[in-house]
Amino acid sequence: MKIQCSDFIRDKIEEMQEFIDRLSGKFERVSILGTDVSGLTFRVSRTGTQLSDYGFKERGFVVRVLKNGHYFEYSFNEWDEIDHLVETFMDAFRANNDLVKEAELNYFDELGGDDQMEYESMETEVKTTLDDLSSAEIMERLTHLRDCVLAIDERILDVVFVINNVHTSKAYTSSLKALSQSYMLTDAMVQVTVKEGNQVQAEMQATSGMKGMEVIDELEKLAQKALNGALELLGAKRMKPGVYDVITAPEVSGLIAHEAFGHGVEMDMFVKNRAKAKDYMGKRVASDLVTMIDGANGVEQVASYLFDDEGTLGHQTVLIKNGILQNGISDRASAYRLGKEPTGNGRRESYERKAYARMTNTYFEKGTSKLDEMIASIQYGFLLEGMFSGMEDPKHWGIQCIIAKAREIVDGKLTGEIYSPVILTGYVPTLLQSISMVSDEIQLSGTGYCGKGHKEWVRVSDGGPYLKAKARLG
Repeated sequence: MKIQCSDFIRDKIEEMQEFIDRLSGKFERVSILGTDVSGLTFRVSRTGTQLSDYGFKERGFVVRVLKNGHYFEYSFNEWDEIDHLVETFMDAFRANNDLVKEAELNYFDELGGDDQMEYESMETEVKTTLDDLSSAEIMERLTHLRDCVLAIDERILDVVFVINNVHTSKAYTSSLKALSQSYMLTDAMVQVTVKEGNQVQAEMQATSGMKGMEVIDELEKLAQKALNGALELLGAKRMKPGVYDVITAPEVSGLIAHEAFGHGVEMDMFVKNRAKAKDYMGKRVASDLVTMIDGANGVEQVASYLFDDEGTLGHQTVLIKNGILQNGISDRASAYRLGKEPTGNGRRESYERKAYARMTNTYFEKGTSKLDEMIASIQYGFLLEGMFSGMEDPKHWGIQCIIAKAREIVDGKLTGEIYSPVILTGYVPTLLQSISMVSDEIQLSGTGYCGKGHKEWVRVSDGGPYLKAKARLG
């Protein structure tokens, strides 16, 4: 089923163009972004069920204008008669312009991005929507699945299912562009918590993408996998700190990509001299086997789109090519300040918030090795699976990743011994330059949100192949 633009956005596109026409004679540049994000969150656990609105829903507009070397943005969420909208906007602009003059702010030339005619639209397709499967039917299926899982083992304390089903519609209009996009994103998660004696363990499994409610069909297998994983953690050992040969599963590879050269190449950090990567463009930062990508249009995941929140078409940006740091990712402002072309990474938490340089789908490219070959190549080490969180220091290239579990490898075989939790730390180039094998399969996932510091949350995905490297574990 094709996901069409919402009535709210579709009905405003012509009026958005009229608004642009009315202001074009007053400013050097004028653009407007309209956004409509709606959805539902389904949650089922031992203690009950909950159906609620999606937590990041929004509906509104943001106008951006250029006047005498200064950019000004104005957001609103009630579309009024055009004359009144123009009058309200001009009043806000005049008040802001007086403050700008008093502050003696730096001047801009025109930001890049709207320098050629572009008329494009995107409507994705999914298998199942809420028109095909009602909310009541979804809750019934999740409740039945919960009951089935709870009955499997008396050690199960709880099983939680969560599904977020989100429809996003956006339109961007300027004197040179008329863009629209409509897509559905769905993510589903199951977490199983078990107890034996005084020990409590849990494991989560998830799926995500440009999908519809067909994700519910994946939950039975994910629930069994989460249960098996939680039960094996009951016998987990503690990791002895040291440097080991490791193989990172795709979700761990993705965490490393996100933390190492995701935040570290957001180019507003270059402008502020907060990222070491600025001084390493064209230099080696990883082994020859490493190629890393960030892109909104290279894969279909939760951070895929036709255009970003500044009207720049999505790109597929090669961050690292054969170990050499090649590019960063940018919004229009950081690209302008650095003399670069914007990469389509200008993203807003909502129409009310500023656009920042943000990651989209960040991942390592696949290689040629087989997982079995990678395991067989290790005399003693670990296969790292699952992840909890990560931290990075773009200024000094430190990294810390909290991993769910490590499977012991001895003489090229998995022994069945589990270690948990595991903390991976180190210096980013040392870690990436130690990569000696890259598998021929790639997986991405995106069930979470990424912040800019402590705020500005946006959907991202990350992933990659299995990677063999040397890492410090504890």
